[in-house]
Amino acid sequence: MKVLPFEISKPIEVNLLVQVDKEILFFDKLHQHKEIQISMILKGNGKLIVGDSIHTYRASDIFVIGGQVPHLFQSTPSSEHSHMVSLFFTPNSFGRDFFKTPDLEQIVSFFELAPKSFRLRSKIQKAMEIMKQIPFQDKLNRFVSFLKLLEVISCSEVEILTAYVNPKALNSNEGKRLQDVFDYVTKNFQTDIKLKTAASLAYMTPNSFCRFFKQRTDKSFFQFLIELRIAHSCQLLRSNKDLTILEISEESGFKSISNFNKKFKSLKNCTPSHYRTNLGE
Repeated sequence: MKVLPFEISKPIEVNLLVQVDKEILFFDKLHQHKEIQISMILKGNGKLIVGDSIHTYRASDIFVIGGQVPHLFQSTPSSEHSHMVSLFFTPNSFGRDFFKTPDLEQIVSFFELAPKSFRLRSKIQKAMEIMKQIPFQDKLNRFVSFLKLLEVISCSEVEILTAYVNPKALNSNEGKRLQDVFDYVTKNFQTDIKLKTAASLAYMTPNSFCRFFKQRTDKSFFQFLIELRIAHSCQLLRSNKDLTILEISEESGFKSISNFNKKFKSLKNCTPSHYRTNLGE
């Protein structure tokens, strides 16, 4: 099953869609769908753009992405395949009031948090053990495992990923414009990107583009660019111990170390050196 921009295609008789991705690169196009998505990263790393935020991901991460929240996984190029298992479903997949029955009150918190999108911060191993089995199970056992997974997630500590709540669905034209901008920025963020260049990709004047981008991402274009650069620096801080902070700053597209340190501390609440030492997120 191929995930198309803004739509999930699945057989009519399937209530819970299971997708296993083993590719050099994950599907890295901005997209959104009405289904809630639970994704487990088994191999690979990169950046996750979700709603109005940018995060890094790596093996053993489990994400829940709310319905209609625009997102994309941008894999770090590697000779090895990335590997991800994802589940897609809606609150009504098993009947309009199925998840409202008293017997399932333990998982109510899952559906309350899902619109914000989040990453698991506890019970990760237990959740992974369940998700690893699901692709190989028949429909009945898959359904039982799914309920167990929701129970585990509902009792876990989580990190909220985005403030992008009550999202408005993007139409195909808006999605295409944002996708073209995201594609360009994610490939060129290490260079000096001009607002005029980004606006031209969306066929807009700079002023119109700024309004368009802000209305659909809840942040300015340059804030998005800074967050992308900081996310890249976090990857380098974790994986490239031989690089100095100055070199990482330059590799991430910052012209001065002082500006890099300032922006990093503003977003991560610590210095790059402290982040490297503690491998925080």
